[in-house]
Amino acid sequence: MAVAAKSLAACIFCKIIKGDIPSLKLIETDFSYSFLDIRPLARGHALVIPKYHGEKITDVDDAYLADTLLVAKKIAAALGSENYNILQNNGALAHQEVSHVHFHVIPKPNAEQGLIIGWPQQQANMEEIEKVHEELKGKL
Repeated sequence: MAVAAKSLAACIFCKIIKGDIPSLKLIETDFSYSFLDIRPLARGHALVIPKYHGEKITDVDDAYLADTLLVAKKIAAALGSENYNILQNNGALAHQEVSHVHFHVIPKPNAEQGLIIGWPQQQANMEEIEKVHEELKGKL
């Protein structure tokens, strides 16, 4: 049984779901709403949002999250892009601009368009990695 939808009156994405703010809707289900991004990184850049207001992924019921990924998959397939990113950020330091969980489906047609990121890898310290491994296993 799914958790009832939750919304926040001041949230721009909750307003889009309710129809208070217009959007270029793609797919709407009982659990998700998707639309084209009006500030796209590439042609076809879309957003998929759960119809359950939560700021971070850990705040949203699993049924809503599962559905958002199924919708993102359908959009990715419809775009027909060989390369694409599915991006989801949590918190301001992680580049989340709207405090409502959302997934970006971003086509990557070439080196100049789509998501451009750095990946600042750190030198591996296997002792520390093994310590983190044990800590996480204990919590999972």
